[in-house]
Amino acid sequence: MIKLTHALTGLGKRLGVMALTMLTVSLLVFLVLEVNVDEVAAKVLGQFSTAAQRHAWLLQNGYFDPVPIRYARWLWGFVTGNWGLSTYYHADVRDLILPRLAATGVLMGATLAVTIPLALGLGILAGMRQGSGVDRGVSVLAIVTTSIPEFASAVFLSAIFVFGLGWLPGVSTLSSGVTIKELVLPVTVLTLSSAGYIARMTRVSMVEVMASPYVRTARLKGASTLRIVFAHALRNALGAPVTVIMLQIPWLLSGVIVVEVFFAYPGFGTLLYQASVNSDIYLIEACAMIGVVAVVVSQLISDLINTWLNPRLVRAIRKAALQDPTVSVEASAG
Repeated sequence: MIKLTHALTGLGKRLGVMALTMLTVSLLVFLVLEVNVDEVAAKVLGQFSTAAQRHAWLLQNGYFDPVPIRYARWLWGFVTGNWGLSTYYHADVRDLILPRLAATGVLMGATLAVTIPLALGLGILAGMRQGSGVDRGVSVLAIVTTSIPEFASAVFLSAIFVFGLGWLPGVSTLSSGVTIKELVLPVTVLTLSSAGYIARMTRVSMVEVMASPYVRTARLKGASTLRIVFAHALRNALGAPVTVIMLQIPWLLSGVIVVEVFFAYPGFGTLLYQASVNSDIYLIEACAMIGVVAVVVSQLISDLINTWLNPRLVRAIRKAALQDPTVSVEASAG
C-alpha cells in the first residue's frame, strides 16, 4: 500500500510539472510572437498597411490591454480551439492544421510500425549476445544510420530507387490518397534515423538486465535462453527503450520538416515550415503549442507505461485492489 501511495504521489507531481512546463512554454511563445504589437499588426495586415490601419486593428482586437490579460485571452483561445486566422492562407488555422496532423499521423504510424519491432528486435538480439559478432554488427549499423542526416539519406535513397531503378515516386503528395509507394521512401528515411538509437538503448538495457542476479539464478536453475529473455529480462529491459520511443512522437510530429519538405509530403512539418517562411504568426503559434502538447502527453504516456512495466508496483496495485476495490480505479491512473 505504501508503494502504491508513493507511485500515485509521484504521478501527481509529474502531472504538476508537466502542467507547469506547458504554461511556461506557452508564455515564452506568447512573449516572442505577441509582445511586439506593431510587428503583429504588420504581419496580419501586410507590409503595405498604413499606421492608422494598424492602430485601428490593434484597438479592435484588444492589443492595447495589459499583457497579462492578453496572455490569458490568448491561452484561453488556444484551449477552446479559437486559433485565429492564417495571414497567408486566409483560412481558419484549425481547419489548416487538422488535415495536416492526420497526414503526419499516417506517416508517424507507418514509421513506428516499422521502427519499433525492428529496433527492439536488433537491440534484444545484440544484448543477448554481448561481445559477439551480432552485437558488433548491430552496434556499427546503429551508429552509421544515426550519424547520417535525414536529407543525406533522402538524397541517397532517391538516387537509387527513383532516378536509378525507377521503382518509387520521388514525391509523396498524396494527391490520389494514401499509397504504400509514396510512403516507402519517407518511412525508410525516418526509420534509418531513429531505429539505430532505439536499438542501442535497448541493447544497453538488455545487457544490464542479463547480468542481474535473478537472471543468473534462472540460468543456474536450467531455464532456457528464450524463457529467461521473455519471462524475466525483457519487461525490466523495456524501461529506457519505451522512453526513447515516446520521445520519437513529438520528433515525428514537428521535427521531420526536412523529410516532409524533401518529398513534398503534405504534413504538419511542411505546414510549420511554410508558416515560418511566410511569417504566418497565428499558424506558427498554433503549431508551436501543438508541439508542446505532444511532448507533454507523450512523456505522460511514457511514465504510465514504465509504471506498468514495474512488476513490484503492479503487484502492489493488485494487492491493494483485493483489499479495497475502490483502489483499482484510483490506481489505474498510475
